[in-house]
Amino acid sequence: MPTLYLYILDTLSDWETGHALGELHSGRYLKDPSLKYDVVLCGKSLDTITTMGGLKLTPGITIENIRAKKGDLLLLPGADTWLDPAHASIINMVDTLLEQEMVVAAICGATLGLANAGLLDNRPHTSNDPEALKMFCPGYKGEQFYRTEPTVTDGNLITASGLAPVEFACSIFRKLDAMNPATLDAWYGLFTLRKPEFFYALMASLPSQ
Repeated sequence: MPTLYLYILDTLSDWETGHALGELHSGRYLKDPSLKYDVVLCGKSLDTITTMGGLKLTPGITIENIRAKKGDLLLLPGADTWLDPAHASIINMVDTLLEQEMVVAAICGATLGLANAGLLDNRPHTSNDPEALKMFCPGYKGEQFYRTEPTVTDGNLITASGLAPVEFACSIFRKLDAMNPATLDAWYGLFTLRKPEFFYALMASLPSQ
């Protein structure tokens, strides 16, 4: 079973990773449901955090215990606290995890953490807005690589705007090759256009049980 490591921190934006978590953990639409992802909560410590929605979450492991392997996913959710130096440790691990063929997916505030550390200076990426990156991350030098798109995938690194949780999940599923193409197209259509024909196409795309 592959592993999805969710980094949790105070003010975590509950809604931004919901689609990715739900589908990868349940396995309901994966091309091989038996390969659904084991979700592991990880943190800079084992202290309980409080999400933006008021949920109390406790890490199961600290980040030093992440055991990266190809096909695993590190999910970095949005939060208002990413520029706190306390999160430098997980940011500093990103390049190493990418080299170990792990997929790293960062959305909203997490992209500020990456930008602030210089990790977006030389690779295509997106965020909420380039001016916001320059405002909050004075050392950011990657403006020429900024793409005004909901999500950008560069190798094993996925970045996304906080306004694009559905597109973020879709990019993750595509990178992980988790769904059949017809399933992914129908899933995306259902959650963006909300028309019943996409639901029936989604059902029809699944292997017969």
